Amino acid sequence: MKKILVTGGAGYIGSHTVRALEKEGYEILIFDNLSSGHKDAIKGFNLLLGDLSSYEDINKAIKKFKPDAVVHFAGSIEAGESMTDPARFYQNNVINSLNLVNAMVENNVKKIVFSSSAAIYGEPKKTPIRENDTKKPTNVYGLTKLIFEEILHSYNYAYGLKSISLRYFNAAGADPSGDIGADHKNKTHLITLALLTALGQRDSIKIFGTDYNTKDGTCIRDYIHVNDLADAHILALKALEDGDNTTAYNLGNGIGHSVREVLETAKKITGIDFKVVDEPRREGDPAILYASSDKAMNELGWKPKFDSIEQIVETAWKWHKKNPNGFEK
Repeated sequence: MKKILVTGGAGYIGSHTVRALEKEGYEILIFDNLSSGHKDAIKGFNLLLGDLSSYEDINKAIKKFKPDAVVHFAGSIEAGESMTDPARFYQNNVINSLNLVNAMVENNVKKIVFSSSAAIYGEPKKTPIRENDTKKPTNVYGLTKLIFEEILHSYNYAYGLKSISLRYFNAAGADPSGDIGADHKNKTHLITLALLTALGQRDSIKIFGTDYNTKDGTCIRDYIHVNDLADAHILALKALEDGDNTTAYNLGNGIGHSVREVLETAKKITGIDFKVVDEPRREGDPAILYASSDKAMNELGWKPKFDSIEQIVETAWKWHKKNPNGFEK
């Protein structure tokens, strides 16, 4: 496989992945409407402005570029917003994604790597979370990811479309160059919020819940570096090229870090003792969420390179310090 179409390639994880693909010698076409992505994140890459809501747009792109495979990032990701505006999430994450796979089938493109999410599991009954554990999403975002995974299974059975779904836990960090990083319109990620507080762009950062049954009373989550996610996409493409069957993998570091631990790490790396405010719990926040990535390690040969919270925060800080206002608009 030489030619890869990347939907949503101008976004956070997409832009890191296209760099990794380029290093591996792939020819890349990014298909993006730039609704949440950034042109500055993909300087030097081929971008086709288009929207997956238009079957004509994506069908024309596939016909012209003739990709060997697709990496599908494009979608809406804000879990909270998915509960207040579910229509946008069903449209973007399900119907628009259907346009993509239908155009792939029409043009005989039979391999796709899908950007899924740990949100498909909902509140787990046990940790670490494994791929065959119960899937009961607690928000519409997670449900739309699960629906599309099911669509991919049926398209494999009916049309021979092979897929690998990658279920991310908390994507974080930035390319060590400091040239690209997280610049979301809605700033909800803990590490991003901590570093923006350190930069003085926020007065304080809140901890929601300090009475959980954890070592310091705050929630524990699994943070995974964005470049390690990018590496996993390349390994998934190679697995599909080698004839692997449709499947899914968890991607996390397999280690949980508490909210307070992450904030203390951010203070240490930035050298700034920013203000932290303790607040009551938020409804629906599980105490502990972390992944077992054994399957990805054993079957794909994937191994995180940025496996400490210090490395993750350090690379993110380099990006935010160098680009305090994100990408120039």
